[in-house]
Parts: sequence; C-alpha cells; structure tokens
Amino acid sequence: MKALYCALIAGVVGWLLLQTFQPPLHDPKAVPRPVEARGDLAADEKNTIDIFRNAAPSVVYITSIAVRRNLFNLNIYEIPQGTGSGFIWDKQGRIVTNYHVISDASRLEVTLADHSTWKAVLVGTAPDRDLAVVQISAPADKLQPITLGESRDLLVGQKVFAIGNPFGLDQTLTTGIVSALGREITAVTGRTIHDVIQTDAAINPGNSGGPLLDSAGRLIGVNTAIYSPSGASSGIGFAVPVGEVNRVVPQIIAKGKLIRPGLGIALANRRLTGELGLEGVMILKVLPGSTAEKAGLRGTEQVRNGLVLGDIILAVNGKTVKDYDTLCDELERYEVGRSITLTLMRDSGTVDVQVVLEAMN
Repeated sequence: MKALYCALIAGVVGWLLLQTFQPPLHDPKAVPRPVEARGDLAADEKNTIDIFRNAAPSVVYITSIAVRRNLFNLNIYEIPQGTGSGFIWDKQGRIVTNYHVISDASRLEVTLADHSTWKAVLVGTAPDRDLAVVQISAPADKLQPITLGESRDLLVGQKVFAIGNPFGLDQTLTTGIVSALGREITAVTGRTIHDVIQTDAAINPGNSGGPLLDSAGRLIGVNTAIYSPSGASSGIGFAVPVGEVNRVVPQIIAKGKLIRPGLGIALANRRLTGELGLEGVMILKVLPGSTAEKAGLRGTEQVRNGLVLGDIILAVNGKTVKDYDTLCDELERYEVGRSITLTLMRDSGTVDVQVVLEAMN
C-alpha cells in the first residue's frame, strides 16, 4: 500500500513538472505570416482566364419545367424537371442547346450570365442531331453571341474548354483535350450522330447543350453526352461538332426543323430485306410526282403469282448502303436539289440512275 501511495505521489509530481516546462498553447503576440509574392501568371493560365471571361457571357442556364395535375384536387401545378446549358447564337435572342434538354418541357426558362431570367419559346428541333433552338426576348445589349470556330481541322491532343452548369452550378469551367475524333453516338431517336468529338474535359449532368471551345475561345462543339456507369464524369464526354451545328441551326431557324433530303420513296425494313436474302435497301413504293418517279425508279408490285421486287439501292455516289440509316446518312451529305447517282440492283443486274434530291416532309 505504501508503495502504491509513493507511485501515485511521483506521478502527480511528474505531471506538475511537465506542465511547468511545457510552452503555452496560445500566443497573444501571434501575427499573420508574411505572404510570398506570387509573380505573374503563366501564359496558359492567362489564356484560360481570358477564354472564360470572353465566352462565359454567351453561356446560359436552361431550366425545363413540367406541368403536373394534383391527383386529389385536380389543380395544375408546375415543377422543375431538369436543367441544362446552352449558348447565345445571335442578337435576336436565339439560344442553341440539346434536344434532350428541352424535349419534355411544358415551359422553359433561360438564365443569362447576369442572372436575369427570361421565358423561352421553342423555335425548332433536330432530334436526329440532338439539337434545338429556343428564343428569348432579352434586349440585344444583354446578348453576346458565341464565336464560331471549325471542327474539320481539329487534332487529337489539342486543348479544349467546356463551360456549363453541371448539377445546377452555373458558369463552371472545365478543361481537357480532344481525346478522339470521328466517334459515333446514338441520338434519342435511335439515329447515329457521326464525327462526334470525344474529350476528357469534365462533362456532368447539366453540361448538356453547353459549348466546347478551342484555345482561341471559339465554339468547336456542343456537349451532348457522357459515357459513365455512375452518371457523372469519368473522363469520356462527347460533343456534336460545330460544322454540323452550323449546318443544322440555320435550317431550324428558317423552317423549325432540319430539312432532310429524300427521294420520294417508301423503303422495306431490314427484317424483310434480310428474309429475302438481299443486300441493300429495297424500294417498296415510289410516290407519285416524286423525283424518284421522274427518274424511273421502280417500287415493289404485287402480282397474281407473288411479288415483283422493286429496285434495291446498293450505293449512293459510289458509297455502299446497307440499311435505312446508312442510306439516310449518305443522302444527308447533300443539299436538297442536288443530283446524285444511285446504284441499283434491277432484275438480274445493276444500273446507275441519276436522281435529284427533294425535301422530305
């Protein structure tokens, strides 16, 4: 017991001595440390800052609002359905975005960089290209159209910049490079969008419809999709190239939709063509008064003993076509009114026929 008592006394004395020689935890004389001068920003940092300052006023925040009916009292009410991005196309207040951003909206609102919010009306859409145009009535002095660039001369490895509103966080800048070119993605309609730009710049939900810029601050693409099992950026994003945007948007503004070139024919589906063991696209019907009728194209006819197969389209201007999608893709490379050469299987041989493209309804 005496030994335990002595040990306890020794412990207390040791603790008191430790407290005596321990420096105080607080120093009333403490002052902020001196700040080291940073020096000038690096050239690439200055360029990134300039790109954001110049392009950000052209980027908008789009809110889609859906109308719902209360099941109990049948009252109509509105709820925010989703958000996305877009950019100012011209001084008339036209805004370009993705079709999937606005497709299910009952009402649209556009918030500019100065945080003013405007009601938007739909001008038109091109679902096959996942593009849409809406318009606001903001005064021209609030509207700064984005600067257009080119996508034909892009190189893998060059720097790119994305501005948008991921997860509702407006005016967000992410950077990266062109990771790949010539990619293909599927639009909401099931059609393939070709020559898509792949980038590792972080693109998240809410970035859709926003601009992808080059190091000169020019538009080179419209951010449209990400590849990610989790739904967030995993370093693989896709953008519709500006060349396609600059082709489609003027048509939407002029006509409310993408004017697609056609032939005035009805085609057999892939299943029927496959069951017959045929390659290419078979013509079921040639519409009266169409350019196809004027060119002498033949549709499928039913006779007493069965069917007389119509012409089977094998190629457009020498490019092989295998199904409806590839035929449409080839036709859309040309303008309405352009004469093209169709290679057809007719009877037991092949024949080349000149046909003028007409506008499809």
